[in-house]
Amino acid sequence: MRLQEYGVGIFSAAFTKSALKKALSKKCITVNDVIATSATLIHGGECIGLTIPKEVSPKKKLILPLKVLIEDDHLAVIHKPAGILVSGNTFKTIANALPQNIQPSILDDATKPQPVHRLDYATTGVLLVGKTSSAIRALNRMFEDNMVEKTYYAVTIGNMNDQGKITSEIEGKKSQSNYNLVEAVSSIRFGKLNLVELKPKTGRRHQLRKHLSSIAHPILGDKEYGIENLILNGKGLYLHAYSLCFIHPFTSHQVYIKAELPQRFKKIFSAKIAEIPKDEDSD
Repeated sequence: MRLQEYGVGIFSAAFTKSALKKALSKKCITVNDVIATSATLIHGGECIGLTIPKEVSPKKKLILPLKVLIEDDHLAVIHKPAGILVSGNTFKTIANALPQNIQPSILDDATKPQPVHRLDYATTGVLLVGKTSSAIRALNRMFEDNMVEKTYYAVTIGNMNDQGKITSEIEGKKSQSNYNLVEAVSSIRFGKLNLVELKPKTGRRHQLRKHLSSIAHPILGDKEYGIENLILNGKGLYLHAYSLCFIHPFTSHQVYIKAELPQRFKKIFSAKIAEIPKDEDSD
């Protein structure tokens, strides 16, 4: 059996499949003292080891004020602005800004705060962060098991049905997104602009953007998946991560947190946006 399958769950510090793959890619796992890869085979009787590299504090600190929506010793939810990566090899990322915005956890397994899911560079809205090793593992597992309900809002182009379900394969994996049309307005340039509520049932890369483009209703401002002569330049991507709902893995309380729609959405739509509840934290 491949180590990539066998090793899921055997280390508390790399409990999920994605965490194990990340540890393998970073050369943190050995089999009989030899660095393992995702292709390493396990036959039985091997000694499998995991080494956690010591965290090195960066010499520079990224000063980027972030709005913290909720926070406790296990996790936090922040509002991600547009035009910044969640994580990556560049200095200016949400991950590098978190330590300057979030209170350190007082728990024994406190670690550098880490985003536990992705939002695109241009997407705004709620982003969930783990503050301890156990919280990061638990939250990653909840996302993998589809135990976090996510709601997005987008502005799309064209005459849409009132509701629908979009399914497809993305990178060889099944994906599903459900949508509801909230409001539609006429537009000289685009014909119709729609305020759409989106509920992705899976979490594939660029899923909502790809799904809406596949039914010929791309998101306004999407330069990658939009219609060539209908690309809106200079206004950003009209996609907003509105809310997250999940059971707190350590308190067992339901957490529902949301971020109000950006002002640029409100400039297009007025009637129905007033009916969408504003920020309201619950735990």
